[in-house]
Amino acid sequence: MTEKEEDVDQFHTKVSIATLAALTRLLKMNTQTPSDPIVRTLDAAGTKEMQEAFLPGESPHDVASVIQETMDIFDKRMRLTHPHCFCYVPSCPSPLAWVGDLFTSLYNVNAVSWDVSSGPSAMEQAMIRWLAHQVGLPPSATGCFVSGGSMANLSAVVAARDKLLPPLRRPEGTIYVSDQTHISIKKCLHIIGFHEHQVRVIPTDEAFRMDIAILQRTIAADRQCGRLPFLLVASCGTTNTGSIDPLDALADVAKEEGLWLHVDGAYGASIALSDKHGHLVNGIGRADSISWDGHKWLFQTYGCGIVLTRDSTSLATSFAVDAEYINSTTPHGAVNFYNFGPELSRPARAIPLWFTLRVLGRRKMGEMIDHGFLLARTAEDEIRRYAHWLILAPVTASIVVFRYSPPELKDNELDELNLAISTRLLTENVASIFTTNIRGRVALRFCAMNPATRTDTIMEVVQQMDEVARTISTSRPGLCKDCKD
Repeated sequence: MTEKEEDVDQFHTKVSIATLAALTRLLKMNTQTPSDPIVRTLDAAGTKEMQEAFLPGESPHDVASVIQETMDIFDKRMRLTHPHCFCYVPSCPSPLAWVGDLFTSLYNVNAVSWDVSSGPSAMEQAMIRWLAHQVGLPPSATGCFVSGGSMANLSAVVAARDKLLPPLRRPEGTIYVSDQTHISIKKCLHIIGFHEHQVRVIPTDEAFRMDIAILQRTIAADRQCGRLPFLLVASCGTTNTGSIDPLDALADVAKEEGLWLHVDGAYGASIALSDKHGHLVNGIGRADSISWDGHKWLFQTYGCGIVLTRDSTSLATSFAVDAEYINSTTPHGAVNFYNFGPELSRPARAIPLWFTLRVLGRRKMGEMIDHGFLLARTAEDEIRRYAHWLILAPVTASIVVFRYSPPELKDNELDELNLAISTRLLTENVASIFTTNIRGRVALRFCAMNPATRTDTIMEVVQQMDEVARTISTSRPGLCKDCKD
């Protein structure tokens, strides 16, 4: 062994020892208590200092010190696993997902084709079939793992366009969404060349579900004008309220009108795994395509997205490619996943989810999902106990939208007040409960998914929130200083 080879071996040994020590620290850090900070954010000075101090240099740095720098970098973040984190749709990854992710990174498989990743590809294929079965898709269904819901939506929309919209008629193509559809759909449509005038935004009812009657009238009017309706996008768990569109009724409309039905189930498709609440997503299996995020309600690390299609050919029709330098010997029945989505090089994204479900089983996963429903119902019940709090939408899944509404204040003052409440809750480390806009008014939005959060924690947070709201409300002249920019 040469001196240089000995140096390499010693370096690898040093890295391994430092990494094991770091993993031990990380596992201990995972258990967070309410007193731990929910968020730590860099200010302008801290940003400048970090960017300048942590840049790579010409000389090497000790691996242990760089590990500490890495922890310092990640310390400045929103702690989505904090028991008082209720903003966005927080990812609360299971430790099992971390282990699966560790294996995925360690083996560093390029899950592009069968010849270089037959094991991971076989399990991705099996997981696609298993997930498709859980939501009621037929055995013909196929799909692939992608980075998240945005890429899943993009893949599905491309497949719909290519199957139903002849190239020369694309300017006439018309898409139907609701006023609660996720913004990623708009982004996807823009990426593949559709314009705003081709998108019909259908109003929702009092439960924030797409209005079927208005949808049918709009489709009929478009046909009379020579438009070519081809895509209907339904939501299974909207980001604002958690509402679920009437999937069976929309499937009937899609069938009658010859439309491709895409269900954005990034958040809500996971409900299908619950024995107790699975009925809420009845009809999802009638979709032509479904997007699904494992890093939402399947407790995975980022990014774990899934796109499923009802038939076996649509994704391949849109994405299959070949080249002289791709040498793939694929046995009958196996797949090359580069033919099923936009990516060529791709990690083995299915493995962490497979690992998690293999250990837990579907029933336990369903119970973890049920816990999110319990937390939301607890929050709703507690909020109703206090004066001047209004629930603004039916609680369908694990999201509650509400508003502090003292009767003596005008709407614009109430908007300002609720913004201030959200800000104060975070600055005082009570909870991260951010705002959204419901029918033109500012609302507080609570999303509970963490299996480790207890119902008594929810009760305590609501009590503290009411105290914060009353404190700010009684000092209205200084309220604006708590508002967000």
